[in-house]
Amino acid sequence: MQLFDYFRSSASYRVRIALNLKGIDCEQIGVNLLKGEHKGDEHLSRNPQGFVPALALDSGEVLTQSLAIIEYLEEVYPDRPVLPTDAAERARVRSLAQLIACDIHPVDNLRVLKYLTGELGISEEQKTRWYQHWIEEGFAALESRLSDAATGQFCHGDTPTLADICLAPQVFNAQRFNVDLTPFPHIMAVYQHAEALDAFRLARPENQPDAN
Repeated sequence: MQLFDYFRSSASYRVRIALNLKGIDCEQIGVNLLKGEHKGDEHLSRNPQGFVPALALDSGEVLTQSLAIIEYLEEVYPDRPVLPTDAAERARVRSLAQLIACDIHPVDNLRVLKYLTGELGISEEQKTRWYQHWIEEGFAALESRLSDAATGQFCHGDTPTLADICLAPQVFNAQRFNVDLTPFPHIMAVYQHAEALDAFRLARPENQPDAN
């Protein structure tokens, strides 16, 4: 398989963690978002949205959207599962994951930030505050969710799940944009447990071949 990604893409970061957790070898091919490579015909033929990641299977089929890719990996490579077997527990994990991937991340991604500073002409200071606001609001809700008994060392129990896969890149981004994370002790405790695992550490942006 081939993973078309960008080292600082949160969605790509999620897929890298999932691949690592499941022990799946995958060739990484960088698509430089800052240079506009995602808008080129070659990448648009893989994903008409021009987004990363895109996962090219051995069959030639290309999968897009990080959560869909991870669910595919979960179905095809069921060893080392990232979703619980119980239906209600699976729903909880998906809910936590989507809180991050669907409600926090989209309003803070690169194309939104570029539109804010380009088309709308907001300042860099205003852009940073925009970014921080949506993380702080989302993390406040997530922190409340993680205070319940179903949370263990990780977002759900004591093994990493889809929720942790989504959480780690979002905390990384929060730190990059100097968000004060002291109000979120449950989130940070989970993040620290995740970062102790090679699967998460090796997926970090600075450890990717296109980081330099």
